[in-house]
Amino acid sequence: MRQPIRVELEAGKTYYWCECGRSKAQPFCDGSHKGTPYEPRPFTVDKDQTRFLCACKDTENAPFCDGSHSR
Repeated sequence: MRQPIRVELEAGKTYYWCECGRSKAQPFCDGSHKGTPYEPRPFTVDKDQTRFLCACKDTENAPFCDGSHSR
């Protein structure tokens, strides 16, 4: 998947963004990175919000989409 994934995020909750691309629960980690050099990236937001998370894994603003998938 190359397109960003729209998600509803809750303030103060810790999320784990998949960096390896193997997770079946994209864009979040499901532990599929085990045995690879990748680790999930934890993040929180300070207010409830809708955001687009990167699915192409090329973003410079992980875990958020920066449009890299369109280049």
